[in-house]
Amino acid sequence: MSITATELKQNLAKYLILSATEDVYITKNGKVIAKLTSPFQERIDDARSLFGILPSDITVDEAREERLSRI
Repeated sequence: MSITATELKQNLAKYLILSATEDVYITKNGKVIAKLTSPFQERIDDARSLFGILPSDITVDEAREERLSRI
């Protein structure tokens, strides 16, 4: 979503809430000057990329031991 700096000033609370679920780009004079995003978005993306990577019949401890044995 893209909004103007003026719109952000007038409705800051709304866009703070919205930024938890999507990036909000702030523009001034037609140019993007900032991006409002969740501080946890990177963690969420990382977790989503790992979903389904482990077989369903392996425990977390077994996966950890296997990972550590490769070092």
